[in-house]
Amino acid sequence: MSLYSPILAALVTMLLTFIILHSKLGRGVQDIPNERSLHQIPIPRTGGVALIMGVLAGWLLIANQLTWWVLLPLIALFAVSLLDDIFGLSVHKRMFVHLVASVVLVAGSALAGNQGVVVALAILFLTVWMINLYNFMDGSDGLAGGMALFGFTFFGIAALMNHNETFAMLNFSISAAAMGFLFSNFYPAKIFMGDAGSIPLGFLAAAMGLWGWQQMLWEWWFPIFVFSPFIVDASITLIKRALRGVKITEAHREHYYQRAIQLVLGHRSVALIEYVLMLAVGGSALFVLREEFPVVVIGVWCLIFAFLMSFIEMQWKHFVSVDYE
Repeated sequence: MSLYSPILAALVTMLLTFIILHSKLGRGVQDIPNERSLHQIPIPRTGGVALIMGVLAGWLLIANQLTWWVLLPLIALFAVSLLDDIFGLSVHKRMFVHLVASVVLVAGSALAGNQGVVVALAILFLTVWMINLYNFMDGSDGLAGGMALFGFTFFGIAALMNHNETFAMLNFSISAAAMGFLFSNFYPAKIFMGDAGSIPLGFLAAAMGLWGWQQMLWEWWFPIFVFSPFIVDASITLIKRALRGVKITEAHREHYYQRAIQLVLGHRSVALIEYVLMLAVGGSALFVLREEFPVVVIGVWCLIFAFLMSFIEMQWKHFVSVDYE
């Protein structure tokens, strides 16, 4: 039955997306453009409901293989994030829930396997950051959905390479739901996933990465490597803003993907370029999956990321100077 999980996840996501687009929920909860937005017209922002419901529907077929320390925090994050999409919640309330969900994940995983205090704290920090950075990176048509499609597909392939079909199907269900969502979210997007989609997806990236590591399906670096197109952009942007003394929780358009879009590339081109990047990074990660730490491959990708970011920075400075003149 687990083989049908991804199919069910995709179908449920597409069906619920269609329903939302033609319901009061879709018409009533919209992302209204402002000076920091990259879209021009109001867009429904409750697509995360369809995406996460699709994931959970797919998981129902293999529910006996799920673990409480992944499922319960996921549901809590989804519920609170949906409330935030509809009513708006303060940053402190959202961060408190993110922290509690991360603590549950780390505590539950610690019961399932031995890990020291330092490792547990590192996992806690990375989980909270992954939850938030995925939300930061959800600002362009098809981008966050694409990262979920590629990221969890590579998790699934890695699990299959280690003969763990059930864990593979859990991940393929997430990627299939993302694919179903992309039918309406790729440029020009008819719907956004909102926090109800991006926050749970960020959590799942951390949770499934941790769970796979505990099952010795991959080394600790693998999940970070697979999701590095998001991790690098969000982390470097945050560090730069923090060094300038800018409030890091404030909405902005300084991410590299945002600047690439503004450099006349547009949503479609940036999404496709990012897809190629995600595919190349994930393929490289699979190629060296069994290595303890692939210094050469990771080093090469660090240079590639540095080049791409430097190129965008140079083009941006030229763009701003010409626009100012």
